[in-house]
Amino acid sequence: MAKLVAKLGRQLPKSVRETLSAFANTNGGVLILGLDEALGFEATGVRDPVNLEPPLRPLIGTHRFEGADLVVAEIPELPPGSKPAYNRGTGMTQGSFIRVADGDRKLSPYEVQLILANRGQPRDDEQPVPGTTVADLDESLTGTFLSRLRRHRGRAFAHLDDTSALRRAKILVGDELSLAGLLALGDYPQEFFPQLMLTFVHYPTKSGPDPRSGTRFIDNIAAEGPIPAIVDEALVALRRNMKRRSTIRGAGRAETWEYPETALREAVVNALVHRDYSGPSQGTQVQVEMYPDRLVIRNPGGLYGSVREENLGVEGTSSARNATLLKILEDTPLPGSDRPICENRGSGIPAMLAAMRDAKLSPPRFADDISTFSATFPNHTLMGDGAVQWIASLREHGLTDSQCHGLAMLFHGETLNNQAYRNANDLDSRIATEELGDLVARGLLVPTGGRRYAHYTLADDVVPTTADGPVREQRRADRREEILSALDEKEASRADLVAATGLPDRTVSRWIGVLLRQGLIEATEKNLRSPNVRYRRTRQRTLDETGG
Repeated sequence: MAKLVAKLGRQLPKSVRETLSAFANTNGGVLILGLDEALGFEATGVRDPVNLEPPLRPLIGTHRFEGADLVVAEIPELPPGSKPAYNRGTGMTQGSFIRVADGDRKLSPYEVQLILANRGQPRDDEQPVPGTTVADLDESLTGTFLSRLRRHRGRAFAHLDDTSALRRAKILVGDELSLAGLLALGDYPQEFFPQLMLTFVHYPTKSGPDPRSGTRFIDNIAAEGPIPAIVDEALVALRRNMKRRSTIRGAGRAETWEYPETALREAVVNALVHRDYSGPSQGTQVQVEMYPDRLVIRNPGGLYGSVREENLGVEGTSSARNATLLKILEDTPLPGSDRPICENRGSGIPAMLAAMRDAKLSPPRFADDISTFSATFPNHTLMGDGAVQWIASLREHGLTDSQCHGLAMLFHGETLNNQAYRNANDLDSRIATEELGDLVARGLLVPTGGRRYAHYTLADDVVPTTADGPVREQRRADRREEILSALDEKEASRADLVAATGLPDRTVSRWIGVLLRQGLIEATEKNLRSPNVRYRRTRQRTLDETGG
């Protein structure tokens, strides 16, 4: 999310370069020089604002505020090919920052390396593994792979012998296995890379080990072998530790797993095939952690290429850090199945989201922080009894199913933004924006952040007491009196009412409609879309007579 930072600016603060680097390396932001945050954002001014020259050439404006000059600089995020932004005086490794919460954090050398690798196509998966030979391949997996290869891509492989086919598929580099070939088809890759595996831990409490009983974990495994075996063993462990839940299907009830297996399989595969395989990360495994309230799947290496948190799941969005590994796994089946490990079509995240929607569960939360990527699956039914009762207590008529789903996500403490709303409801951006805007107009949601990076929270007067306790009747804010007061003895346009009340335009528009229907105000024009329309109070009824 884009950030706004205010800094005391009578002289250029030393931290400005760090903040500029952080903004440019993250999602951009706005820097204001001349406000003292320590003094409650008192306007102190800048002595000579026109002489400031930030190296990133942001859009700079000078504004007069409370009798002082302020410098407002809007810093756009740099494209991946230009990152990282850094302070030349301290160098790339020491002078690159990202924005985290309300502070600037220096990037680690590993994170700088990942950003630099993002400028092109990484080739770590194509590198030969010293000391390996064809004898280190799993005979059964390799035979199945070659058979599928010749069947599906016969023009390129049908005429080649096995060794030549393995070289063309980049499983062999000379006489040694590539890292991709070893990971996809190797008999035991951990002989060469002990930590390139997956660990699964099932914790007893929401915070991890139980300090009262001394129980550290309920289950704990290390899944090893080639990627097909790791995926299979991880899914076995997840099934063994998941509970069954009852869900309503039509007139009856159906027993389902806590988490849809399709979603889990796609998440595990994504973590294994899209993780970073460069040297510094080869000592880090993929981690799967199960808690009573959530499941977290985490891998080293953040998102690669054009893929961002906000466009995950969008059709056509796909970037492959490990292009050769993905190509091999297209023709490598899951154990006991003819289904390939992955399709390499950018379909993993959409399939994951669809499975969660079908199961009436909240969509997973994705988090990218350059060095790691995680998918967190909440463990609750989206429209459970508590959420349904709370939404009913709001007494809002005409809510769509997708609007109810969005409210239920906030009821359960989930993060809600345009992308999360679309993922939960399979909507396009235009409809999602309209429906979220309607929830804001109804006074149910409060938007924060810029237009592009807006996220939504519940309005104070509709926040439930607790997601687990009894649902109380919600006492909604009634804006009619504010609008009627603004119309005392005078006519006003909608823009006038927005200025007088300080309410959002959508909210004012909604309550104008309510007051018109109740006969408490009237319009000066029949066409309410006319730019000349104004509103005035009527004398026929009072607010008390409407039941308000």
